[in-house]
Amino acid sequence: MKKKENVIDKNYLEFIPERNSLLTWKTDKKGIVTLDVENTGFFNRLAQKCFNRPKYTHVHLDKLGSFVWPLIDGKKNIIELGKEVDAHFGEEAAPLYERLAKFFQVLESYHFINLNKDV
Repeated sequence: MKKKENVIDKNYLEFIPERNSLLTWKTDKKGIVTLDVENTGFFNRLAQKCFNRPKYTHVHLDKLGSFVWPLIDGKKNIIELGKEVDAHFGEEAAPLYERLAKFFQVLESYHFINLNKDV
């Protein structure tokens, strides 16, 4: 059986990202964004009581992600966000749209954002 390649099956540039309203976040002095994810559910509560696991997980974004996260407003599509990233980072963000597509794919897989179809 042939192994399936890791292919992005959607054109992420056509979507408008919107942050999950249940997710809290903060920015530190260096401009790095930290997402606070609450560990909910039966198994998480069990792990918190039995194994002293934390109630919140803190996800620290990198420099590019920390720049993009506050720009997500539910109105700009990923192409527009990419133009702002390109203006700020220039060649440092290359390959820009591939990185942004992967970034938003990961955020969507963890339910940190919702991707709405560009109308």
